[in-house]
Amino acid sequence: MHYFSTNRLSPEATFREAVLRGQPDDKGLYFPSEIPHLSDDWIGQLPDTSNGQIAFDVIRPFVGDDIDEYRLFEICSETVDFPFPLVPITDRISVLELFHGPTLAFKDVGARFMSRCLQHFTRHQNGKTVVVVATSGDTGGAVAAGFFGLKGIEVVILYPKGKVSRVQELQLTTLGGNVTTLELRGTFDDCQSLAKQALADADLQSRGHFTSANSINIARWLPQQFYYFFALKQWDGPPPVISVPSGNFGNLASGILAHVSGLPAHGFIAACNANDVVPRFMQTEDYKPRPSVATLSNAMDVGSPSNFVRVLELFDNKFIDLKEVMKAVSVSDETTVDTMREVYNTSGYVLDPHGAVGYRALADHLMAKGKGSGFFLETAHPVKFDSVNQVLGDVVEVPDAVRAVSAREKHSIEMDVNYDDLRDLLVSKL
Repeated sequence: MHYFSTNRLSPEATFREAVLRGQPDDKGLYFPSEIPHLSDDWIGQLPDTSNGQIAFDVIRPFVGDDIDEYRLFEICSETVDFPFPLVPITDRISVLELFHGPTLAFKDVGARFMSRCLQHFTRHQNGKTVVVVATSGDTGGAVAAGFFGLKGIEVVILYPKGKVSRVQELQLTTLGGNVTTLELRGTFDDCQSLAKQALADADLQSRGHFTSANSINIARWLPQQFYYFFALKQWDGPPPVISVPSGNFGNLASGILAHVSGLPAHGFIAACNANDVVPRFMQTEDYKPRPSVATLSNAMDVGSPSNFVRVLELFDNKFIDLKEVMKAVSVSDETTVDTMREVYNTSGYVLDPHGAVGYRALADHLMAKGKGSGFFLETAHPVKFDSVNQVLGDVVEVPDAVRAVSAREKHSIEMDVNYDDLRDLLVSKL
């Protein structure tokens, strides 16, 4: 397996090379040269297969010989050693809970897989590896936890000041050690732009080894396929419609990749908030990134979603084929709040704002069709969002992991949107 750049101006890379580089030097994204096929027999055996084995079988073709099979199986088993329950909410809608990992968010899967791959690849390397990551909420906390304390690896996290929740900020800023957190006076798009600029800086790369832990890195992106198969393992019925709360589109791109590989699905819904670049594209075929706007579902506040290029690549950039598999909708904050209340009052289930966007998009789709069923992704624990208690009252039980992080001291560095300042700090980490 090799990986090419979506801009097609950089040389192909092996899995190892793509993980270590993070991003091609032409500023595209790495994409697999071929899509593996999972047989119907393999799909049929999912209910009797362990999650660790499923993860190993799914990822092995993408890794090739770059990690020996014994160590790869260990990495996969360690990555998914927590529950991924599929919980019914109505007779037609279920929720895949992805918040049972160490930082209570779906990003734990990719962060844990990538940290172990990177540690494996750099174990004999001289000098430090610096991991640069931009976050709109949950990515940074998952990466911080996944890489904390790893020898020879420094992590630098950029997040938008005042635009993440209290719990998310605590997870970002309270570890210290080899984790440095930059509180940027700007938006997530500003954070992402600076991180990409650093990774494409040839002079900076000549000084040391820098890579990304955002979903632009294939070791963060590819393992997100796992939990779609975990959901199917628990699914009983015809192929589901799958609704994915979507911001930077890595999660949805991985789900469609799983589908192209063999995952049965009756289509995907990109459930977006007011940041509706992709829903507009699906209506007009005109892709126009715009500055992000702040919403209740803050982790999806992305005006220029990096991973959408991977979604297009899965369909050879053929819009007509994309429309057969994916639709995209925008859900307002007002509707998000109404949905949170509706679901809690009718079922007792507590949705976070992102899950509410996913639920609403799926419920409206199924109602319009008058048939079918499906599931949506609940990407983070409701406790991570201050708005949940504001909307529903004091209904969320605080997990022990949050109590522990609340007692720690915050450490962050405030910074303007200035690449020279970021570059100086990154050099100091070598």
